Amino acid sequence: MGTPLDLGIKGYNNYGTHLKEKYAGQRVFKVIVDGGFTCPNRDGSKGYGGCTYCNVDSFTPELSRKLPTIREQLEQGMDRGKGFYKADKFIVYFQPNTNTYAPAHYLKMMYDEALSIRPEDVVGFAVGTRPDCIDAEKVALLESYTDRFDVDLEMGMESIYDETLEQINRGCSHGEFVEAVKLLEGTKLDLCVHTIFGFPWETEEMMLNYIHEINRFPQIKFVKFHHLHIVEGSIMGVKYKKNPFKLFTLEEYTDLLCKLIPLLRPDVVIQRLFGISDWDLLIAPNWGLNKSAIQTYIDKEIERRGVVQGSAYFPEG
Repeated sequence: MGTPLDLGIKGYNNYGTHLKEKYAGQRVFKVIVDGGFTCPNRDGSKGYGGCTYCNVDSFTPELSRKLPTIREQLEQGMDRGKGFYKADKFIVYFQPNTNTYAPAHYLKMMYDEALSIRPEDVVGFAVGTRPDCIDAEKVALLESYTDRFDVDLEMGMESIYDETLEQINRGCSHGEFVEAVKLLEGTKLDLCVHTIFGFPWETEEMMLNYIHEINRFPQIKFVKFHHLHIVEGSIMGVKYKKNPFKLFTLEEYTDLLCKLIPLLRPDVVIQRLFGISDWDLLIAPNWGLNKSAIQTYIDKEIERRGVVQGSAYFPEG
């Protein structure tokens, strides 16, 4: 007789199980779309060079980087999803750069085009952005699609500390993140929040406080946890090569996850426990394992320790 993990039961509210339950056992696959957007932190509106940890190519599959049109990206992505991953349905996912960084009428044209491609196969729509590139008009535009699709707005919180956000050249404050979250009150949009753990000047206690901040907002339905990794083409990558600094080992990062998952509100769905870039772009930390092996290691350690999401969560008041 296997362990709960052998049966697909994890100690946290995981995205794979969430999708299977939501879509009646169908296999749902995200198809990444590169809409050719830039970022106010790159084009000079707020700064140049972007966030110091960022190289957009490090989280954009090579396939989508090479395809020129939205239709080609989606058709090839869906064909691959059906053939290789045996996908039944898809989530159209505008991921690279800031995908609300344009006038609403332009966004509508682009979103409409993407969602007109094989709509019978599409169940969801996800859009990645920054807190300073969302407003009431764009929220209303995204909500207009909720009668046909489940719509997720993905937004980088990264850190809750303005000192960190300044140091990584984020170009926006945590207060701007909070104001953006408030725009979603009462809407049908699901908010997914990104965090980065492991900035070398932040303590464990500081990082655990991220979770208390996430718990404050019922609008936050999903989270993506990332460990800080250093990639080629980033400002932080240049600095790391000159003067390496402390980064998480796999064991240390797993230990942090085992401490923060019990604090997390139990209804929040964890889409990702760690981030990973292409091997040719990764500088550090190199844990010597592929994505699947890292996931297995973390899941087994969570099970071994008896970690349960929300077991240490206590609503304020």
